[in-house]
Amino acid sequence: MSELTESEAAARAEMEERARRLFAGPITFLKSAPALKFLPDPTVPEIAFSGRSNVGKSSLLNALTGRNSLARTSVTPGRTQELNFFDVAEPVQMRLVDMPGYGFAKAPPSVTEQWKRLVRDFLRGRVVLKRTLLLIDARHGIKPVDEDMMQMLDEAAVGYRVVLTKADKIKASELAATVAATEVAARKRTAAYPQIHVTSSELKMGIPELRAAILEDAAI
Repeated sequence: MSELTESEAAARAEMEERARRLFAGPITFLKSAPALKFLPDPTVPEIAFSGRSNVGKSSLLNALTGRNSLARTSVTPGRTQELNFFDVAEPVQMRLVDMPGYGFAKAPPSVTEQWKRLVRDFLRGRVVLKRTLLLIDARHGIKPVDEDMMQMLDEAAVGYRVVLTKADKIKASELAATVAATEVAARKRTAAYPQIHVTSSELKMGIPELRAAILEDAAI
């Protein structure tokens, strides 16, 4: 990747600071939607967070917003089975959507099918959905269930960014290999954004850059 020019670096720093201020402001839980009929009115841009169960979605949401308990974290995979909406700013400028985790082996088939229907219908029909963030555990890389989700996003024509989580949990050489493999996989996908975001919720690694990307995607 080529180095940024002075003006590009300044613009990026300005965007990161604007994103920091936005996420440091009021952010409130709006509602949970177990079915499409419970969705909030599509009045503002939305950014969705998707990933395997226990990938760290709640921790990443908390890190992005500088809160400790905006999104519930749990050691029990598969806990979130609804679309959870969070309003950002006052008046509301955008919404963050915490999607149900997927790939939990012990989930009953009925729960898995319900998840698929809810997510597929949401992705295909939500006109205000500007981007989905697909979280991948850096320790494991892209798994078959992640590929299934990527295919669903491709078919729904929903642009998505791949976000590696828990990057602090592996060696630098292993992380570099995971990033390279993920970049190769993303380039094969029609709806994937080419840039891979590398993050650690604990160390706040990559958080300012991801905040800025979300702001850019929401176009606010």
